[in-house]
Amino acid sequence: MRRYILLITLLVLLSCSDKSVSETTIVGIIPYKGISDEKIAMLREAITEYYGIETKLLPEKELPKEAFIAIKSPRYRADSLIAIQQRNMPEGMDYILGLTESDISVTKKEKDGSIKKPEWKYNDFGIMGLAYCPGKSCIVSGFRLKHKDKEVHFGRFRKVVIHELGHNFGLPHCPNKKCVMTDAVEKIATIDNARPELCEDCKKKLDI
Repeated sequence: MRRYILLITLLVLLSCSDKSVSETTIVGIIPYKGISDEKIAMLREAITEYYGIETKLLPEKELPKEAFIAIKSPRYRADSLIAIQQRNMPEGMDYILGLTESDISVTKKEKDGSIKKPEWKYNDFGIMGLAYCPGKSCIVSGFRLKHKDKEVHFGRFRKVVIHELGHNFGLPHCPNKKCVMTDAVEKIATIDNARPELCEDCKKKLDI
């Protein structure tokens, strides 16, 4: 009986120490056609600098045709993209991040599963990024992060990448409006207002 209790205790301790992100974590990056090498390099550096993890650049790809949709304008379904990425994640990768300049979208729904009102707006709603929470796949688009000032544009891109990877690692939206995990609530100003880092509460959740 005593051995059984010790075994259960050991299993609990091991499960509690299983971190979603550590120094051995590898994020595979898929650059979809059209995104610049400069931007890719900047984002890889930001991921490694902030989360202390390794990134691996994967071959450039075309966005999958099966994710294309043209309800209001030519877009790619973000939910389809992250599902396709996860199904085809190369061996040795812990997470997969897609980077694109094309517009991406989702259908925004209420808790009961119905499409948010007005339906014409939310049936195909353009977004900046999407991730499984928790999960292994996320996508970030620069289409809605544009700004005439290059540094502002790059800063927005960095924040959204850190945000979406945070979701993959298990972080929900944060009530702290300065935290990079705050909900954008459909406004680019929310992203501009947030700092490019996690608040102390979110850091504790990831133990970083």
